Amino acid sequence: MSNQFLWGIDLGGTKIEAVVLDVNKQYEIVERRRIQTDAHLGYESVIENIYIFLNQMSKDLGIPLTHLGIGTPGSINPYTSKLRNCNSVYLNGHPFRDDLEQKLKIPVRMTNDANCFAISEYKMGVVHDILPDAQCVFGLIMGTGVGSGIVVNGKILEGKNGIGGEWGHNFLDKSGGKCYCGKIGCVETVLSGPALQKFYLKSSGNSKSLKEIVAAYREGSDVHATATMERLFNFFPLAISTIINVIDPEVIVMGGGLGNIDEIYTEGIKRLPEFVFSDYIETQFVKPKYGDSSGVLGAALLWS
Repeated sequence: MSNQFLWGIDLGGTKIEAVVLDVNKQYEIVERRRIQTDAHLGYESVIENIYIFLNQMSKDLGIPLTHLGIGTPGSINPYTSKLRNCNSVYLNGHPFRDDLEQKLKIPVRMTNDANCFAISEYKMGVVHDILPDAQCVFGLIMGTGVGSGIVVNGKILEGKNGIGGEWGHNFLDKSGGKCYCGKIGCVETVLSGPALQKFYLKSSGNSKSLKEIVAAYREGSDVHATATMERLFNFFPLAISTIINVIDPEVIVMGGGLGNIDEIYTEGIKRLPEFVFSDYIETQFVKPKYGDSSGVLGAALLWS
């Protein structure tokens, strides 16, 4: 097996993104491509899409496909090898890694897409740039959903049950309502983009995108936008304090649309002392270097 080139796939709800990295050139990106997932055609069709996509890419580049890393929207049950907890529900209950290995005839490593995000920012992203010797890093994605991953001493913390880092499904507040996972008041029901938009709609009777809510808050012209943002600033430090109190990471990388809101780094984080069990807080909160691309890069790095 050639170790010079690392292949990765990020399997999203609407797109499949692939990347090839050159290890000998400090993980330089050789090629990146995207295709539509076409999940509506079913599980077997997605596997076939990946097979055709990767083989065509390998042929075009003249680089053999010898191994693959893949990030998925759920986690693998370590005892059955089947996927679970995927919001792309067609994947749940299937031994996706095993089926891909059988189809591609190569070894496949697979983990949650938030784990891929965390390891990429640790190995070649913002953490590598500012604190390359960090022992513990927490990578979180707050966007359409909420996901997270933990890296300890350079390795992804998968956990005994295969759910290491599933912060998005900790209980936060009943007001979030029912989560797609079946529980009530998960972090995701309060601190995701759709959750904040839902809160604004219920408060104001009008529908606005998260971008419009943030703009209205900054203008100071909309009391409902202010209330929505205050909800974010109040609940984020409460939710993230549980992570700091338990694993005390040196760096927290903030991905997703909510991670791009500058005020969360000021108005939100300044309220942390109310919840963190320490008389000082030196945890660094940073934006990712690679943004939405971190997932596919991390998938390739599963073989590094």
